[in-house]
Amino acid sequence: MERLARLGTGIGWRPEIAEAVEALPGVDWVEAVAENLCPGHLPESLVRLRARGTRVIPHGVSLGLGGADRPDAGRLADLAATAEALGAPLVTEHIAFVRAGGPLTASPRLEAGHLLPVPRTWDALDVLCENVRIAQDSLPVPLALENIAALINWPDEDMTEGQFLAELVSRTGVRLLIDVANLHTNHVNRGEDPSVALDELPVEAIAYVHVAGGIEKDGVWHDTHAHPVTRPVLDILTDLRSRTDPPGVLLERDDDFPPPQTLAAELDEIRAALRRTPPAPRGGSRAPRPAAPAPPKGPGGKGAGPGNDARTRVALAQTALLSALVAGTPAPAGFDSARLRVQSRALAGKRADVVAKVAPELPEILGAGYRRAFLAYAKSRPMTAGYRRDALDFAEHLLAGGHPGDEAARRRLTHWWQDRAGARPPRRTTRFVRAARAALVRK
Repeated sequence: MERLARLGTGIGWRPEIAEAVEALPGVDWVEAVAENLCPGHLPESLVRLRARGTRVIPHGVSLGLGGADRPDAGRLADLAATAEALGAPLVTEHIAFVRAGGPLTASPRLEAGHLLPVPRTWDALDVLCENVRIAQDSLPVPLALENIAALINWPDEDMTEGQFLAELVSRTGVRLLIDVANLHTNHVNRGEDPSVALDELPVEAIAYVHVAGGIEKDGVWHDTHAHPVTRPVLDILTDLRSRTDPPGVLLERDDDFPPPQTLAAELDEIRAALRRTPPAPRGGSRAPRPAAPAPPKGPGGKGAGPGNDARTRVALAQTALLSALVAGTPAPAGFDSARLRVQSRALAGKRADVVAKVAPELPEILGAGYRRAFLAYAKSRPMTAGYRRDALDFAEHLLAGGHPGDEAARRRLTHWWQDRAGARPPRRTTRFVRAARAALVRK
């Protein structure tokens, strides 16, 4: 496998810290969430970074390549256009599913709003490999896929994490984005040894590495990207460095952004962790990777397409799990019900947080009652489209029930919903009058 060009040390670019990222010393490259970018109207901060030679890599979160459906052509086209607009050397996505249901299961489409783990089975691997090949054929640059953090275990898996990734690389030639924070998360939550995973995965396929922070609550590790990077995560990075010299390492932060000097200090800690151990020489003393168990005989074997039966089996399993998480249906057999409840609460909380970001007027109108009202809504209303549609559905749900109780707040929410749900946006004079009325009410 041809080695990608070196990236160096990078940081996740987010609008909230754009100025800080531009000013941080020693940042060789940045990564930006692909779905938050418009190829024809890139943020000025990214334009300036590119002008001074800083590479920008788009990081997708919504393809759902581990899902039972084939990748959506529109999403792939958007990702390809973003990569070309940025002049990116590669694009990245996740080994995850993010939606389920639909024609394969003759059930309503459900959106998770988050990355959920793919079962490490031969069926799921067959489906994933075909989806990856479709994506590779649609993208103008190489694709790298990230291992995700998980709260839950699938029952009756055929392979370990490392074996699954090794088989994926062997079949498709896809690159890997290894998140060492996710390896730590899965160690705490699923009992998986990070060192064993590193032994088994093909380190020569690594495009770059993610490092991020999290927090432990009641024995569960939450991969928040909103807390400082912990020593165990840095130790896994050092362990990985002892096996290979990764082309790039990136610090992720998505919320509760600290001062620039704190980000700079975390980047220094990452550099120090990389310096602690030199990489092992190629062909050195490391034991060979354990082989994955032999696939079952039949059409789902190595190199074969998944076939409709495999896709249907994966679709049914993923739909049953997602329905239990977001629609309150019974837990599928073999799952830990208590852990599913933790995951369900986490998904609902993420929905509330993201809707508050894409529609900041809602928490402003509802005040302290926003989160409580949204979580109550989420219990009975699974997300079936994106977050912007979710925000509109939430507002419509409140208004249909006669909420909020305050008449002025209800009027503001009604106008907000009408402005966004109508076939045409309101005229400028209408928006001006409503804004003026709202200002008078708040005085």
